[in-house]
Amino acid sequence: MPSFDVVSKTDLMEVDNAINGVQREITQRFDLAGTKCEVSRADDALTILADDSMKLRQVEDLLRKYLTQRKVDQGAFEFQEPQDATGSSLREVVNIKQGIDGDLGRKISKAVRGNKLKVQVAIQGTELRVTGKTRDDLQATIQFIKDMELEQPLQYVNFRS
Repeated sequence: MPSFDVVSKTDLMEVDNAINGVQREITQRFDLAGTKCEVSRADDALTILADDSMKLRQVEDLLRKYLTQRKVDQGAFEFQEPQDATGSSLREVVNIKQGIDGDLGRKISKAVRGNKLKVQVAIQGTELRVTGKTRDDLQATIQFIKDMELEQPLQYVNFRS
């Protein structure tokens, strides 16, 4: 039976490349050069450090620009509230969403079943496996999930006939 997987993965190499671009621009811009502004990544979280809220917004805008240039979907990032850090600076944590959580998986599964598509959806950890009798049913399911306009970016992989 034909099947495919629905996953949500962010390419961390592209995120690292975007961070390197931001760091390069911070050292070159006259308004940010010589400040404590920096962006770093640890596992699935980015940390933005800045002297004040104006510089924090500028670094955040730079990060968004470079992520867009590297074709990394903005929906995969969850910006937290800025917090006070040492030396009157600000710290903002940005979580990178990896995988489909249980609530989103159940929401997609329920919507596909409610639409009377002739497929079965199985939640397998942080992925969804969709199986059906024909490729047309699977392609209709992919289109239906895309039309749901979910905030989290999804990829459709392992399409097998």
